[in-house]
Amino acid sequence: MPLDEYRRKRDFTRSPEPAGDRPATPRGGAAFFCVQKHLASHLHYDLRLEHGGVLLSWAVPKGPAIDPTVKRLAMQVEDHPVDYGTFEGVIPEGYGAGIVMLWDSGTWEPEVEDVDAAIRKGDLKIRLNGVKLKGSWVLVRTKGGGGRSWLLIKHRDEWAGPIDIAEFAPLSVKSGGDFADILAEGNPDIWRSNRPAQGGDTGQMFARIVERALALKTERAGREVPPAGPARARTRASRTAAKSKPAAKPTSSKRTRAAASRKASSKRR
Repeated sequence: MPLDEYRRKRDFTRSPEPAGDRPATPRGGAAFFCVQKHLASHLHYDLRLEHGGVLLSWAVPKGPAIDPTVKRLAMQVEDHPVDYGTFEGVIPEGYGAGIVMLWDSGTWEPEVEDVDAAIRKGDLKIRLNGVKLKGSWVLVRTKGGGGRSWLLIKHRDEWAGPIDIAEFAPLSVKSGGDFADILAEGNPDIWRSNRPAQGGDTGQMFARIVERALALKTERAGREVPPAGPARARTRASRTAAKSKPAAKPTSSKRTRAAASRKASSKRR
């Protein structure tokens, strides 16, 4: 079964993650995609594409890059249930313990005729239409990693640019908050006291996660962060402004000097 590995890794009596018991409802048109930003033992991003009744999933340690010259490692992980695509919250313990943010969501379309054949080949071209990620991309499998290692690369199009999209738009598209906000919503006592709910190794790990969440919030508060959204407006606007900027008109002092020079020249003649 497609979700056996997903369910085997989790204890749903302790985890708020969806078990995927409900069958995915077929929908017409473009399929769903999301990127979840996950602060666990390490910060990473999870790209998920709806296909065949599940979410095909890749863990992207550094997050997607909209710069076509930047290739991001993407490790293929177990399929997730479709209703996981809207999940945002705190996983208090066990596999994946940490804080999950819905960083981006939208729809996607394959740029290949057969998705399954493209995955077997290791060359899946996709088009995303999310809040932050848009346009054409490719997932390319690399050698090594037991067949799980891929690269996520942005194609050159109007949605590409040199902006660090993870830095430019760091917040949730669901709640508008950061990790500390999600943590406070899910378990305010942990956030206020900055202490883990559990003792032992689990508690120590969660204490580090809480500390990192608060540090990220502090870092963000210390700098100006533009509102979340696609980078195209900024990149295209800057190019348009540069092209349409009129040539500087001479100042009045420059015009005066030019007139005086012409007058002196006529006197000499």
